[in-house]
Amino acid sequence: MFAIVEIAGQQFKVEKDQTVYVHRLPHAEGASIELEKVLLINNNGNVKVGLPTVSGANIKATVLSHLKGDKVIIFKKKRRKGYEKKNGHRQSFTKIKIDTINA
Repeated sequence: MFAIVEIAGQQFKVEKDQTVYVHRLPHAEGASIELEKVLLINNNGNVKVGLPTVSGANIKATVLSHLKGDKVIIFKKKRRKGYEKKNGHRQSFTKIKIDTINA
């Protein structure tokens, strides 16, 4: 059984007991969260597609930790102009564990 759910503006294919890295969520570590934007549920070939979401379906998950991703270096340069700009970015993520999928 798997579901496609929207979390923080992105869509993820999730299964029970799976860990997923999503954009930073405002919940505390160890908190239990309920995701209600379920777009599709596949239960062993029995597919429910939402318009836009599946009514009555939700997914319960637990926030495991908050962490940061790898550093990405952005370097811009224009040749013969003396223009160089170096910038860096580290994205904040939340690691969640899918507990149950309710159809």
